[in-house]
Amino acid sequence: MTTPTLESTWSLWQLHRGVTPKKLFLSFVVFVLLSWSAHNTEMDRAFVETSGAVLSIFGIGNSQVLDGALRFGAQALPLQFSQRTATNRLEHFDPEKLPLFSYVEVAEDKYYDALSDTWSVETTEFLVEPVGYLGKVIRKMWETIEMGFWGTVLSVLISLPLGYMASSNYSPQRLVYFIARGWLSFHRAMPELIIALFLVLMYGFGPIAGVFALAIHTSGVLGKFFADEIENAPTGPQMALRATGANALKVMRFSVVPHVLPAWIAFVQYIFERNIRTATVLGIVGAGGIGVELKGRWDLFDYSHVATILMVIFLTVVALEFISQQLRKRAL
Repeated sequence: MTTPTLESTWSLWQLHRGVTPKKLFLSFVVFVLLSWSAHNTEMDRAFVETSGAVLSIFGIGNSQVLDGALRFGAQALPLQFSQRTATNRLEHFDPEKLPLFSYVEVAEDKYYDALSDTWSVETTEFLVEPVGYLGKVIRKMWETIEMGFWGTVLSVLISLPLGYMASSNYSPQRLVYFIARGWLSFHRAMPELIIALFLVLMYGFGPIAGVFALAIHTSGVLGKFFADEIENAPTGPQMALRATGANALKVMRFSVVPHVLPAWIAFVQYIFERNIRTATVLGIVGAGGIGVELKGRWDLFDYSHVATILMVIFLTVVALEFISQQLRKRAL
């Protein structure tokens, strides 16, 4: 019997093959699916037009995307801070008691009468407030912050009992657990804009529809977070309290709540920030806040007013982020 040589043994080894026909086939299938999905969502067109815009910046070709951005930028600047209102539209206007820094200016408008082929001149007085429009936008932004605040308060009030009943280890009955989980899922599945559309039909235009829309949707998110945190709380302290004869509420109060409270505070802060950002767009459907002003100015092509609104929203979000971080550092 002959012993195989070392060279013949190496020829029998099965080396790892990084590229196999199966992997090539799967890669081809994934590539086809991704290409089909990208085409459905116009990713290919977005890539071509964005690349054209970038090349157009360096003087290579023309781009409709870049032209549109430049047109908006040219009309958006300078920002609109002042407000000009005809005095005949102001109730109880007293030229002797003008607002601070305001003044009255007179403008002439010419009108052509085609029947008599003559021009007529009409003079109109305007009250000019240098920062009047900026003040109006800030007041609308404050209303938006109030919507986010009350939407968060109502959301917490709804989600606390639902989160308790939706936790598998504290729900009183299995049926109650499924109902609570389903209720929270229903709230999360309904977008704020859709809820606001229904509520505007019920309550009419105004912030009340926006507040309820924010509360309903975010209570589904908060309730799930609350329930998951309760379920993930360490069981050791809970077992120790139960061994002393404490009931479920006492175990929740003295063992679970101290553990989950920092996470709950972080969730509520996040929902508050999110509600304020979302409240800025609920006005598009008439649910109050700064979105009403934004939609109206956009429809009138008043891009300088739109830019002022966007600037106030941006500064508000930055300020809230800073305040939220400071509160989180103190709370956690």
